[in-house]
Amino acid sequence: MTETNVIDAKNLVREFNGKRVINRVSFGIKEGEIFGFLGPNGAGKTTTVRLLSGVLAPTEGSAWVMGYDVRSEPLEVRKVIGVLTETSSLYERLSAKENLAFFGHLYGLDGEMLNNRINELLQFFGLQEKSMDKVGTFSTGMKKRLSLARALFHDPPVLFLDEPTSGLDPEGARLIRNHINELSKEEKRTIFLCTHNLEEAKELCSRVAIIDNGKIIAIGSPEDLERDLWQKTEVEVNLDEANNEMLKFIRELEIVMNMRIDKEKIFIELGSQNDIPVLVEEIVHKGGRIFSVNQVSHSLEEIYFRIREEKK
Repeated sequence: MTETNVIDAKNLVREFNGKRVINRVSFGIKEGEIFGFLGPNGAGKTTTVRLLSGVLAPTEGSAWVMGYDVRSEPLEVRKVIGVLTETSSLYERLSAKENLAFFGHLYGLDGEMLNNRINELLQFFGLQEKSMDKVGTFSTGMKKRLSLARALFHDPPVLFLDEPTSGLDPEGARLIRNHINELSKEEKRTIFLCTHNLEEAKELCSRVAIIDNGKIIAIGSPEDLERDLWQKTEVEVNLDEANNEMLKFIRELEIVMNMRIDKEKIFIELGSQNDIPVLVEEIVHKGGRIFSVNQVSHSLEEIYFRIREEKK
């Protein structure tokens, strides 16, 4: 295990009935990092989480969480992790407070210590006013927040979150994302985030791994993955007057590799970012008036599908 990593996976393999569903998966995650795990249904995301949380033993390979071996020390692993599954496993006939109290007793808390922890979590997730209401009356967003509170009850340094904002309206999803950011940045918790929401992953995660058919096909920051896929730089230029003479001048510049016009917007492909100021200088010298120059970025969705297509 690497000392600087909170989670370490080395050549993880898992087979079911002779079929390999996880195939040589390796990665490391540092303290306080939000690590995105992306892939289609059946790619191996849930199985990987089960391996890392000590629920399943790997067929081959090794993994450690907070220094504990998932194969030989699964009980120790479960003490240092919290898990939020996509579907709520709360008791809907009990109140929010009763749900947390039930799970608190499982962790051996009682009396004042139990009540203090319950109140602390209800306040953090904005559920104090609903603490005595039955969970069956809660909205999907409130249930997600309570489920996250339950996962945090024993104050684990590592969280596994499976689709934490699925089924939520934009306001509820933003609230959960804010909580995830706070848990990572302010409390230094390490978060392993499984999600289908690619823009959410780009917003939250410092790095992502893309898994398909049990194999990791790409890993890195969204920015690094984008640079690897698109070697050239594309900029959108907004000119005061883009007449034919100006367009011809731009197209014939030595630094311009390609130019296209889409809905009256001018997109120019350059060899590198260093060519952007040269382009601006050339246009201005020619007498063009530039309102804006914006480097085109690619969404994580574009990155995701391009990687999957290239790996086929």
